[in-house]
Amino acid sequence: MTEMDNTKKFNELFSELEHFDKEEQKHTILEMNGLVEGMAREEFKAVFAIDLFDRTNNMIKEKKLSMENSILILKNIGYHRMLINLISFSFLCSSLKHRFEKMIVDEGKKKEGKNEKLLIDLCECYLLLDGKFSSELILICIPCLLKVALRKEENEEAQKEVEMALLALSNIKFNNIERNMYLCEIKEIIQYHQEHLNLTRLAYQSVWEFLINRFYCDKNLEDTIADELYFVREATRELWELSERFDWKRKKEKERKKGRKQELVLLRWLLSLNFFFGSCELFSSESARLIGSIVNVYGTVKDNFREISNSCLCTFANAAGNKAIKVDFLLKDEAVDIVFEEINRSTIYDRMEFVVLEFFIKISRRLKEKEKDEMEEEKRKELKRKVHEKMEEEGFEDVITMNI
Repeated sequence: MTEMDNTKKFNELFSELEHFDKEEQKHTILEMNGLVEGMAREEFKAVFAIDLFDRTNNMIKEKKLSMENSILILKNIGYHRMLINLISFSFLCSSLKHRFEKMIVDEGKKKEGKNEKLLIDLCECYLLLDGKFSSELILICIPCLLKVALRKEENEEAQKEVEMALLALSNIKFNNIERNMYLCEIKEIIQYHQEHLNLTRLAYQSVWEFLINRFYCDKNLEDTIADELYFVREATRELWELSERFDWKRKKEKERKKGRKQELVLLRWLLSLNFFFGSCELFSSESARLIGSIVNVYGTVKDNFREISNSCLCTFANAAGNKAIKVDFLLKDEAVDIVFEEINRSTIYDRMEFVVLEFFIKISRRLKEKEKDEMEEEKRKELKRKVHEKMEEEGFEDVITMNI
């Protein structure tokens, strides 16, 4: 089935829903969800539109679609939006958003007769589909979904529920949230997994992403993230395992689809590291191993997964500008050599050329800073010479003149 056929089939099935009873709707929605899972990014964008959400809202309002079945399809759509990191304002601008907001607030305020399952479903849908949340909604959604994420059962169904709750929470980006609302629970989830390995890879990445997102407004979290929960160690291990345990040179389409989720989890780790490298000030010798693991990822995927290799380059550029990370780490683990390699791959029209130049500008500025230790100073001079010669060879004299 072609991409156009996928989109067309999805829309046809959606239009038929209002003519079915509840059970027939459920079977049709399961078929629609299967189509969504097989969609490429561009066709998914065509489906993830205001019209879809407005029509869903009208069908709920006219009692042509049950709330249970609407959640079944919307949660799946939100799940895949998060996996492919699609930024869209379709749900934000829809009438369905307002319905969900009111339902969450009304259900959350109930003292008696609260429908916990409905509230969980509503919170997950809302966070997975949207990207902008009011403080009132966050105060309801966070404790509700943390309660789900704290479940310790290790059967497949329970793991899926925990994964969905943590993925939804990871979409709460840079809102300022009081620590007492989440930190004890998040630490428990991470530490329990470190001991028992009970989370899926996506769930584990998502809980870290939620915590890293809090770092934007609360720099005092750095001790907890770096020293108490061992973020660098854990990220290093996850990157090594994701790059080493899976066949990244899959030829058959069936095999590529099976591994797509692991590709997306790896990409999400790199996006989190990109932000972390740009902000964190606590780094030890473990940081060198983390950079080495990103180098390993790059070498594994560079010929087949350009989106991932580009994300590696963006991460190197952020690391190059962080004074807490030694330039020597970037040289020792061949990050500098990789960026040299990219100079030959990039064209003037390629947005990655800017990232490559950004990397060298940051490195060259760092190399201006003299070292107190004589041995380190000699290393700095040698690295400066190597960078200078390579950039001159590649025709970037202007960058050299301005920054070295």
